[in-house]
Amino acid sequence: MRSAEIRDAFLSYFERQGHTIVPSSSLIPGNDPTLLFTNAGMNQFKDVFLGAEQRDYSRATSSQRCVRAGGKHNDLENVGYTARHHTFFEMLGNFSFGDYFKRDAIRFAWEFLTGVLELPAERLWVTVHISDDEAADIWINEMGISPDRFSRLDEDNFWQMGDTGPCGPSSEIFYDHGPDVPGGPPGSENDDLDRYIEIWNLVFMQYERQSNGELKPLPNPSIDTGMGLERIAAVMQGVHNNYDIDLFQHLLKAAADATGTTDLDNKSLRVIADHIRSCAFLVSDGVLPSNEGRGYVLRRIIRRAVRHGHQLGQTEAFFHTLVASLADVMGDAYPELCREQARIEKVLLQEEEQFAKTLDKGMSVLEDALASLEGSELPGEVVFTLYDTYGFPVDLTADIARERRLTLDMPGYEAAMEAQRARARAAGSFKVDYTAAGLDLPTTEFLGYVHLSETGEVQALLKEGQPVDRLEEGDEGAVVLNRTPFYAESGGQVGDSGYLETDSGVRFEVRDCNKQGASHLHIGRLLHGAIAVGDTLSARVEGNVRQATALNHSATHLMHAALREVLGEHVTQKGSLVDSERLRFDFSHSEPVSAEQIKAIEAIVNEQIRANTEVTTELMDIESARTKGAMMLFGEKYGDEVRVLSMGDGFSVELCGGTHVSRTGDIGVFRITAESGVAAGVRRIEAVTGLGALALFDQLEQLAEGTAQALKTRRAQVPEKVQQLLTQNRKLEKELTALKAKLATAGSGNLLDEAQDVNGVKVLAIKLEGVDSKSLRDSADQLKNKLGSGVVLLAAVDGDKVALVAGVTKDLTDRLKAGDLMRDVASKVGGKGGGRPDMAQGGGTDPSGLKEALEAVPEWVRDRLS
Repeated sequence: MRSAEIRDAFLSYFERQGHTIVPSSSLIPGNDPTLLFTNAGMNQFKDVFLGAEQRDYSRATSSQRCVRAGGKHNDLENVGYTARHHTFFEMLGNFSFGDYFKRDAIRFAWEFLTGVLELPAERLWVTVHISDDEAADIWINEMGISPDRFSRLDEDNFWQMGDTGPCGPSSEIFYDHGPDVPGGPPGSENDDLDRYIEIWNLVFMQYERQSNGELKPLPNPSIDTGMGLERIAAVMQGVHNNYDIDLFQHLLKAAADATGTTDLDNKSLRVIADHIRSCAFLVSDGVLPSNEGRGYVLRRIIRRAVRHGHQLGQTEAFFHTLVASLADVMGDAYPELCREQARIEKVLLQEEEQFAKTLDKGMSVLEDALASLEGSELPGEVVFTLYDTYGFPVDLTADIARERRLTLDMPGYEAAMEAQRARARAAGSFKVDYTAAGLDLPTTEFLGYVHLSETGEVQALLKEGQPVDRLEEGDEGAVVLNRTPFYAESGGQVGDSGYLETDSGVRFEVRDCNKQGASHLHIGRLLHGAIAVGDTLSARVEGNVRQATALNHSATHLMHAALREVLGEHVTQKGSLVDSERLRFDFSHSEPVSAEQIKAIEAIVNEQIRANTEVTTELMDIESARTKGAMMLFGEKYGDEVRVLSMGDGFSVELCGGTHVSRTGDIGVFRITAESGVAAGVRRIEAVTGLGALALFDQLEQLAEGTAQALKTRRAQVPEKVQQLLTQNRKLEKELTALKAKLATAGSGNLLDEAQDVNGVKVLAIKLEGVDSKSLRDSADQLKNKLGSGVVLLAAVDGDKVALVAGVTKDLTDRLKAGDLMRDVASKVGGKGGGRPDMAQGGGTDPSGLKEALEAVPEWVRDRLS
């Protein structure tokens, strides 16, 4: 059976058993910020198992795409060297949420393997947990498993989600590849060899582990199973290696064609075939190469594949071409591969090209280090330099070292990395950090969503980062109140500014407001009077600044939604800064945003502004927010209750604790001012709103008017007038170049008089005045023609730069080559050059050596003719 047929047979069988077929979820976990990638079929059902989410079905089945290439589950280094390790794989699974339990789970598994797939029972071996008499009885007495092909194991057959929470015994099913393959049955001394291969794991979630270690029975025991599609395909296709199955054979052949390799068993081809799957699906799910998080893992995988292609002799970009072959074999099951093919190829190509610029240099550094290596350990400083300077992920260096039977000095690498971190910390340590960890500060109640002024009691005071009882006039520090209208910097929105005052004349200027835990730190300078802990102060936010900031913050949300509409669903927020003057938004995207796309984004945002819809905020639990479709950031930890901001009748729905306008029309107008790249796969847009946008329009108006006046025309005619001037300028430049050439050669007859006869060859070496490099080439051509047979070397000096052109007539190029002459002459003026036998160019930065260089030309000719 082909891999696709096995997948279909599995899903169809469980659908017949009353299971709902659930599509594979994204490789980006939607409900677990602690998880880097989806790595098991149960990930998308985690909250169902925990009882935090309800579905309209109690039985489910899926074929889940998974990645194990980072964090706790990392198979990257083994990929290509073993028969069954992959960065990407598909997990077939069936799940029960308080419906059936052990008996049906075991029966379904046995029926599918022996009935649907028709595997011989004598080739299957079953294990259960040592304590699970119930499962043992079902297997032996009801399913008829031979006790001779049955084992009871301990930790290998007990599964748990974490240190606490759902857990339970499991039952694993192994396939016996036969006595000709080394290895013993599960539980024996040599069970880590390849004869018995696990193909299916049935987890019986029947307990909840308490913090004290106690196992408490669950009221609704559940089932979670997982069977690797690649492993069962190897069994069904009679091969012992996953790379020999139909799916991988297609990719291996494509990789061989792309790299010009004929050996399909080459380990590098296996690496490339595996890596194109994980890379393509990660990009499809919105991950882009970067230097952190998921993007860094993707970058590591791409660069590992490219390096293996380079090892096979392929120096041109090739990896991106394999996306089409992947879509051929997996596009039916995962249509997004076909839909996103062009974008995936573009992302991979850009990363290939970027890495290619440093690969040769990095490999040269590594080879030099290996050549001088004493012993078998690569120094940590070299590993760090390869990472820091040449973009070599550590595991890529480890991969190369492994091929040479070497190890890495990881303590030395970590020391070099820590030294760099220390330098970075020192570079940014000139400012007092009032939010430093370790200070036990009281909670502040934030009232700023409704009010811009409130009274609050001083709970704590900080000076130079340390608690004090009192601040005196002129002191700089931070004030913590029990309640405040000041917004503390968070989510990209800057903190509020304003004043803390009393009727008696105390005045503290708040320049910023930061947050430490649940405390708001009002940071600034005490202008008048003194403040002590326990005092009551009137807190007043600068309303105009807050309102201008709110306009920009709300526009950021609208722009985020517009970016996803124009550029694609892969766009996610990577950072933002919102203050009263502008907004800045960083987002995932692999190429510059075109002028047309910028106009489209502006048009969508301004359309939402003109619609003047109400901006609503709701407090709800996290699951309700997900159901509502709220955008969430990976890695962000959300509490039980979240604040959901909705704009444009559902056009934008995001979690946000910032301050916003009441209606979209309050923003007034939106205008993008800049678009740029800030990192690989990350773009930045800057924009203005409200009065900031009006000020920009005024500047553009003044610029247009000033330009029109300078051109002595109306503003409407400026483009036409500029085009006329450009055309005229290009014409004058051509005329000037022609005149310079004429000037340089006007006295060519006289110049020829200066040619020397060297062994019957005419040699002219001379400096020309007021000639640019193009005119120098034209002059050399003309003088060569007039010489008939000979050698010409012309020089021109502009400041401290020397331009050189050498020419040799065709009849002499078998003995005299212009490129050789140029290399010799250019070295005398501190430069270099080269070219064809009949024409060469060069230059230098030392005009003082020109006289010697020109005088050396006849001697150079004489030496080569003698």
